[in-house]
Amino acid sequence: MNEELLKSIMYLFVGIAVLLCGMKFMSGGLKKITGRGLRNFFRKTQNNAFLGLAMGTVISLVTSSDATSALVIGFINAGAMTIFQGISIMLGGYIGTTITGILASFSSLPISIYLLSLAFIGTMMMFFTNEKIKNIGEILCGLGLLFFGLAVMKDAFGNADIKAFCTSMFASINFPILLFFIGLVVTALAQSSSAVTGIIIAMVGGGAIPLSSALYIALGATLGTVATTLLSSITGNVEGKRTAVTAFILRLISSAVAVALVWIFEQYIVTGLQAMAIGGSDEFPLAMFILIYNLIFMPMLIPLIKPVSNLVARIVKDKKKDEYADAVEFIDDGLLKSPDIALMQARKEIVHMYDLSFENYKRGLERVVGGLTEGHKEVAKTEGQIDYLNERITDFLIKLAPLVQTDSERKVGTYFHVINDIERIGDHGFNFSESADAMLSEELSFSDAAKTELAQMDKKIQEMFVMARECFAEKQYRNLKKLREYEETIHQLKQDFYSNHYERVLKEECSQQMTPYISTLIVELERVADHLTNIGYSIVNPTGDSEETTPKKTGRRRKARQ
Repeated sequence: MNEELLKSIMYLFVGIAVLLCGMKFMSGGLKKITGRGLRNFFRKTQNNAFLGLAMGTVISLVTSSDATSALVIGFINAGAMTIFQGISIMLGGYIGTTITGILASFSSLPISIYLLSLAFIGTMMMFFTNEKIKNIGEILCGLGLLFFGLAVMKDAFGNADIKAFCTSMFASINFPILLFFIGLVVTALAQSSSAVTGIIIAMVGGGAIPLSSALYIALGATLGTVATTLLSSITGNVEGKRTAVTAFILRLISSAVAVALVWIFEQYIVTGLQAMAIGGSDEFPLAMFILIYNLIFMPMLIPLIKPVSNLVARIVKDKKKDEYADAVEFIDDGLLKSPDIALMQARKEIVHMYDLSFENYKRGLERVVGGLTEGHKEVAKTEGQIDYLNERITDFLIKLAPLVQTDSERKVGTYFHVINDIERIGDHGFNFSESADAMLSEELSFSDAAKTELAQMDKKIQEMFVMARECFAEKQYRNLKKLREYEETIHQLKQDFYSNHYERVLKEECSQQMTPYISTLIVELERVADHLTNIGYSIVNPTGDSEETTPKKTGRRRKARQ
């Protein structure tokens, strides 16, 4: 192997590496700038296929179609989106991702040498302290690296030996279906149709592959990109799997029809595309072919979404789920592709867990105070859901923590503390229910006076539940002072109720046997108030403490298990 050939091969690999780095930089910067916008897009999703198509197109302009598809699978797994909505967004994502090919084709323009300077400009901007300027710099740096990577690859493919090897190889496999299969497999392995498209464009620009062969490889790449979607669905629920299979079938239909048409009318299509050439290069015609293909075929697939998804529903059967798997409503690992949206969904799931703990608090307290014989099964089931959510949300936040931007790291830390407080509130509700069973077995009950006092305490705590939820879910700072005052009131009520109970015991108005139950119940009610204050104050301090608050009590009764 001569030195010149070895050098060209090394340049080729370096060019591919720089191209991939450039795409990652550009995508990362765009997602940071538009993170909040992406969240708003998904909030406005309606059951309108063409709106979904448009949304998917716009979203994929700032991220890859693979990331968009994974994000959609995550929403569907979490039950926040229907298959119909998700598929329409994914089809739009396939249109939007063609922007990478268009940008790559600009390397054939006479001004391409000046576009390389974007890498330097962007790098300088990344040294600024302003977050927006840094993000814009990341985008520009990515663009510059993308053009530089393409330029290096084109030069490498221009080497006589490499060019002769590629020309000979593609001449020997110049069969449409085989070329299509190559594009499919390479993209499935690379898990990025944008990267493969960029490499194909560089090969065309370097004369290593003719435009006629590149068309089939590019079509194969459009199907290969669905492999990422299939992988994203593996760990999800049945709806996510059905979405991935539906997307694959629809994409297979469109690419198969396109291959057949290009095969039949190849000469006319190549001639028409070459009329768009800039500077005698076929790079721009190839990028335009990919764009035109997606613009024509993706909208045409919309009427097929429902019949294909119905067919897939019959093939992909639902398996037996975990006992508490249905408790998860908003989070799925597929959402981690977009950390901003994942963080938003995590907060929704935490609020859902909070509502379950409030529900169990009321059920458990009603049982123990009212002496109800029924209801423990419902309390135990909800407690199981709370524990399951605690594990799932914790696992989700652990995976999300290294992905979020610096200004969101504090929020993730806060969420860990909040779910811990919520889980403990759920424990107290469960404990109330178990105390009810113990009292029933001993034929004990609270006196009317004790019930009146407990009702007074309960009323304050239920108001604290409402205030703490508003603080955390809606960032209502106005409730913080009142929440703190209520916590102090609960503390005072606990002292008063202790004294009142012992006076009733001395007067024989209450049984001495009730002392352990009433003292335990009052202590647990106070601790519920403590946890609610922590949750409310979490919006100003990750641990839930404020400058006014005293350190929280750490001891608590272990939850009894059946």
